[in-house]
Amino acid sequence: MRICLLTEGSYPYVVGGVSSWVQMLMEGLPEYEFVVYSIGAEGKDRGKFKYKLPKNCVGIEEVFLDEILALRSSDMLEGILTGQEQQTLYEFVRGKHTMSIEHLAEIFRPGRWKSPLAVFMSSDFFDVIVRFYREEYRNLPFTDFFWTMRSMLLPLFFLLQQKLPEADVYHSVATGYCGVVGGMATTLAQKPFMITEHGVYSREREAEIIKSDWVKTDFKGLWIQYFYHLARIAYRSAQRVYTLFEHNGRIAVDLGCPADRIHIVPNGVHMERFAHIEELRDHGGAFQIGAVVRVAPIKDILTLLRAFAIVKREMPAAKLCIMGGLEEDPDYVAVCYRTVKMLGLEDVEFTGSVPVAEYLPKMDVLVLSSISEGQPLAVLEGFSAHRPYVTTDVGCCRELIYGDSNDTLGTAGAV
Repeated sequence: MRICLLTEGSYPYVVGGVSSWVQMLMEGLPEYEFVVYSIGAEGKDRGKFKYKLPKNCVGIEEVFLDEILALRSSDMLEGILTGQEQQTLYEFVRGKHTMSIEHLAEIFRPGRWKSPLAVFMSSDFFDVIVRFYREEYRNLPFTDFFWTMRSMLLPLFFLLQQKLPEADVYHSVATGYCGVVGGMATTLAQKPFMITEHGVYSREREAEIIKSDWVKTDFKGLWIQYFYHLARIAYRSAQRVYTLFEHNGRIAVDLGCPADRIHIVPNGVHMERFAHIEELRDHGGAFQIGAVVRVAPIKDILTLLRAFAIVKREMPAAKLCIMGGLEEDPDYVAVCYRTVKMLGLEDVEFTGSVPVAEYLPKMDVLVLSSISEGQPLAVLEGFSAHRPYVTTDVGCCRELIYGDSNDTLGTAGAV
């Protein structure tokens, strides 16, 4: 059996919880073949894998969204869409629940158009955009609305027209672009499609958009609803939706996932990796705080640094060690370094990616400052190393630390 894993902004370019899960999944199922269909942001990352591919991973197919910029503009075509197809696209851009994934799949069936820009640049689709504009946004400049729609829709239109690897099962790690691509795959290839959702993709995008300065304020709501609509399409296309804990399952239902498709499969870690680490004891040295986290906006390292500045007032000898990749967002990393300097913090170390099991014995407490999480492997690994955790109240962190009323294993239970 061949399984196609659909990833987005993670494996194999970014070291983190989702990528580690993908690697463990393939290594743990050597009897199956895997092919990874990876959606990335920039072509400069092509081939720059952060993981050694398991033997049963027979290939990585890479597609990058900045490839759209190199496409030649298509001539405006007329009469290329039927009335039903125009209605389907109207329901799609409006985020209507009535939209049919089958009709959408037929419009973007790979090979139908010479250029991924053909549909967007057609007069038929222009009429769809004008209709939406007149109904909802006519008080705003049309040029701003048009370019917003272009930025929103072209990446998905581009992806929907790419040829997918042949597989017996399609398995997406999120409900965003890769989730809709999975919906296309199950519709066109008539193969099973499942989703394993670690965080709540649409909520994570909402948090980013609210804070962003690249989306004009007038259109932030439009962007947010767009990503919720993508999630709804993905949920309804999948035959099974796996999430890591009960709370996320309830959120998925609220966002449009049929309740009977949801199954809970918690994360696990190999505790033997941490068997050599002794239980915490008073060592008489400086208090060492550790954060096993990549330096990225969604991990909110800036709040972590400000919190550490408060800790330093009470514990001047305390140290902070941030253990995680620095490659994902160089601009954000630079802001973090400037914040360290601005706050006058002398005891902050950014290690980059390191063997976590070698560093945890040096830590007295671990901290996670994320804006959004699923069921973080870092917390499970910290508990395996007998280290207490302080986290933001996101994802499954509360259940891991305090337990849950339905918890059959106990708090962060060991099997």
